[in-house]
Amino acid sequence: MFLGFYPEMGDQHKIALVATILSDTALVWHLQRFRELKGNDTWVNYAAAIQAKYRNEREAADAQLKLGQLKYQGSIRAYLTKFRALNNFAKAMREGLREKIDLAMPDSILDMRFNQNPDEPTDDKGFMSATYRAGIQVEKKKALKAAREALKGGPARRQEGKKDDKRREEGKKDNLGKKEPEQRTEKTREWWGGKNHWGSNEEAL
Repeated sequence: MFLGFYPEMGDQHKIALVATILSDTALVWHLQRFRELKGNDTWVNYAAAIQAKYRNEREAADAQLKLGQLKYQGSIRAYLTKFRALNNFAKAMREGLREKIDLAMPDSILDMRFNQNPDEPTDDKGFMSATYRAGIQVEKKKALKAAREALKGGPARRQEGKKDDKRREEGKKDNLGKKEPEQRTEKTREWWGGKNHWGSNEEAL
């Protein structure tokens, strides 16, 4: 990509630039090639040689495995971005593609997609778009529900309220059948124009 911005760069400059980012055995390979050709190399030959040497022959198989392990983790955007990147190498399509996506989705997204699309899209692009729209709706609904829970005090507060109600009910049951204690009567006296049980402010305090 970098070299694409500088098409005027000469072959030796391109090769030297790549060499600066190589390490370990790749750098050893480069230096050996440089000594063998005594610097008389072309970019076309060098690019073909390094790709042939270090191409991952299991790239497609590894991508297929990772596609099967990829799971939805709360963001449909993130999931489909990773899926598309891996599928550039795995080349999954039609039933294989649909199966991998469906197995990774929670029931809420599958239900939403079926509700939004009674007749499912027949092409892969339409299928992925329908899954994306369903995921966005489920995530919006989840966020709205969380916001409403927060305004109401959340499940924890309501649960605590239920516990308080239960304790009050148990207290009422414990008091059933118990005789109310007799009220104590004391002679009251006038104090500052009203009835008071105390002889003075000091005693009251």
